[in-house]
Amino acid sequence: MDIKPIRTTADYRAVLRDIESLMDAELDSPEGERLDVLTTLVEAYEAKHYSMELPDPVEAIKFEMERRGLTVKDLEPMIGKSNRVYEILNHKRSLTLKMIWRLHEELGIPAESLIKPPHAKAS
Repeated sequence: MDIKPIRTTADYRAVLRDIESLMDAELDSPEGERLDVLTTLVEAYEAKHYSMELPDPVEAIKFEMERRGLTVKDLEPMIGKSNRVYEILNHKRSLTLKMIWRLHEELGIPAESLIKPPHAKAS
């Protein structure tokens, strides 16, 4: 297996083409093993060169609400009464540790995103 580190954008693009050609490889075959190693290299390269900033906690909650079709009422068990939910969604109140834990457990929102300082919306 001839695999080299990804050091340049050209290397990155070449590895992506290689991965694309291996997408139908059997898991325990030499091609499947090559695919696994190349995928790991690409993930490391992307983490270093294309890191994505975590979303604002409120934006993460709103995204999950939209994705799951949730309403304010659905968030009440995790945040509190509807007025409290609206305060959170409008950046008027910060999440408590208990709210963060519940949102993470119930909705799977990454805790790292929920504990990030929120970006206050311009009025």
